[in-house]
Amino acid sequence: MARTILLDKLSAQPRTRAELADFLAARDIPDEVAAKVLDRFGEVGLIDDAAFASAWVESRHRGRGLARRALAQELRRKGVDDDLARDALGELEPEQEADTARALVRRKLPSMRNLERQVAMRRLLGMLARKGYPGGLAMSIIKEEMAASDEELPLLNDSGLEAE
Repeated sequence: MARTILLDKLSAQPRTRAELADFLAARDIPDEVAAKVLDRFGEVGLIDDAAFASAWVESRHRGRGLARRALAQELRRKGVDDDLARDALGELEPEQEADTARALVRRKLPSMRNLERQVAMRRLLGMLARKGYPGGLAMSIIKEEMAASDEELPLLNDSGLEAE
C-alpha cells in the first residue's frame, strides 16, 4: 500500500522525502513501514532531495524569476535539508540573479508609462521584493532600468509632466 501511494505521487511530479513522508502519515501508514519504503525508494534513486532542490531552483528561477531568498523559503516548506538547499542555491550565480531581476523590471516598465515616477519605483520594488530580491540590488537595478528607459519613453514626474 505504501509503495503504491508513493509511486502514484511520484508519477505526477518529483517530490521530496519529507513531502512523501507526510502523504504516508496522512494515509495512516505506520512510521516504521513508511521509513522502510522511503529508504528503499531513496536507495534506488526514486527519491533524491539534492536533485529535486537543484531542479527546483533552476526551474523556479528561470520560470518565475524568483531570487535566492524566495527559493530558500520554498525549499524549506518542501522539507529539503538546509545543506542540500544551500548547495542548490549556490548553483545560482549572482550575475544570473541580477540579470533576471533586470529582465523582470524591463518587462514591467512599459505598462507603467502613465504612472508617476515614485509610484512606478515603489511598484517595481514591491514586485522584486515579493520575488525575494534584496532591497539594495532591486533599487539599483530599478534606477538603472528607469534611467535607460527614460531615454526612449520618459515616465511622468510627480507633477504629471515628463521627467527632466
